[in-house]
Amino acid sequence: MRIITGSARGANLETLEGEATRPTSQRVKEAVFSMIQFEIEGRTVLDLFAGSGQLGLEALSRGAARATFCDNSREAVDVVIRNAKKTRLFDRCRIGVNDYATAIRSMAKREKYNLIFIDPPYAMDLCPEVLRRLAEADVCAPGAIVVCESGKEDVFGGDEALAAKYRVLKKNRYSISYITLLTPAVENAEEEVGEDRE
Repeated sequence: MRIITGSARGANLETLEGEATRPTSQRVKEAVFSMIQFEIEGRTVLDLFAGSGQLGLEALSRGAARATFCDNSREAVDVVIRNAKKTRLFDRCRIGVNDYATAIRSMAKREKYNLIFIDPPYAMDLCPEVLRRLAEADVCAPGAIVVCESGKEDVFGGDEALAAKYRVLKKNRYSISYITLLTPAVENAEEEVGEDRE
C-alpha cells in the first residue's frame, strides 16, 4: 500500500496486521481519488474509520490543508501516527482514538469539513447511522463531499428522510465495494446520479 501521488508520492504505508481492519484496496483508492481530484486542494479532511490513515494521508499528499483521523483502535491510531510521520505530513494531522459517534459528537456545530471519508467494516453496515449523525451534528461544510465505501449499494439503508438530507453525486461499484459520493442537500437542488460498474 502506498501514496499514489503528491508530496509523499510512492511512500509505502504500514497497515495493521490481522483482520481488525480492512484497508481500502489500491484499485478502489485510485478510483476514489480520480473522482475527487479537483476537490482536495486546500480542503479540510475527516477520516472517520482511519485504519492505516491512507485515505486522509493521500488527500494531504495531494494538497489538503489538514486532516483529522479517528479510529476506535489504539493499535490502528499508532499506525496512523507512524504513517503520518513517515510521509512527513504529521504536522497537518490531528489523530485520536475515538469511535465515530464520540468523534462526531465532539465536533458538533464546532467544526466543519470539506471532505469526509466513511469506510467502516462492511459487515457492520454503519453508513446510514454515520450519515445521520453527520447531518445532525452539522459538520459538513457547504459543498462538502462525503465519500462512502460500503458493501451495499444503498448507503441510506432505505431511509428516505435520511436520503433527502444528501444529494448523490456519483455511485461506482468495484467488485464487492460500492463507492458513493454525496454532498449535503440544498433546497431546490436537482439530483444528478452517475452510475458505473466494473
